[in-house]
Amino acid sequence: MPFQSAQSEEIILFSAATLQNAIDEINVSFENAHPGTKIVASYNSASNLSRQIVEGAPAHLFISANERWMNYLAENDEIDPESRAYIVKNELAVITHKDNPDVEIDFNSKSFWENALKNTRLAISDPDHVPGGMYVKESFTNLGIWDVVERKVAASPTIRAALVLVERKESDLGIVYLSDVVISDKVKILAKMPEGVHAPIDFPIALVGKNPSEMAKTYYHYLLSDESKAVFKKHGFSTP
Repeated sequence: MPFQSAQSEEIILFSAATLQNAIDEINVSFENAHPGTKIVASYNSASNLSRQIVEGAPAHLFISANERWMNYLAENDEIDPESRAYIVKNELAVITHKDNPDVEIDFNSKSFWENALKNTRLAISDPDHVPGGMYVKESFTNLGIWDVVERKVAASPTIRAALVLVERKESDLGIVYLSDVVISDKVKILAKMPEGVHAPIDFPIALVGKNPSEMAKTYYHYLLSDESKAVFKKHGFSTP
């Protein structure tokens, strides 16, 4: 069996929340191949997780949803720079509850967004700190309409929390990662964010610390393997 080892230990992964379903599935396969080894995964916004690492929280690997928070760890000398790589890519999608009527999204129109958000708020993750929301803010800023949208934002601590607002019909519209739509049977896609209005949504991974264990390195390589790539693709991500 590939990646098999007699070594047993606990590996701690800090990962952007949107990867949870895919990584949970990958972890089952990895643990089955390495009896006695336990992957302890903590899922949250990349901003929160990176700050926890700098403050001393134990972690062996970190996956961010953007470059900013991986750079933050690098600047604080918290990661092995040679291990830094891209693990998956993603896109943004405008969603609504599946019971709501379809709406043609006009990304460039201030009047469209004023009317669309007249009686509701746009569910996104925190646009100042959480990568998903930061990509949304960047997109609407480049489109010249962030001043309109910003007033009607319902900011959530994670992008998964923004998805839940739409699932519960607490917001009529939301913008989440394309991969988040895959996990929900309560929402539908109205449109994808136009190309070129935000930086590429690349998720970097790195080993934390300067002396990672052999098992941590084995797990790192497994996350980047073709087997794991197939799982990520099934969950709506694309891979480098």
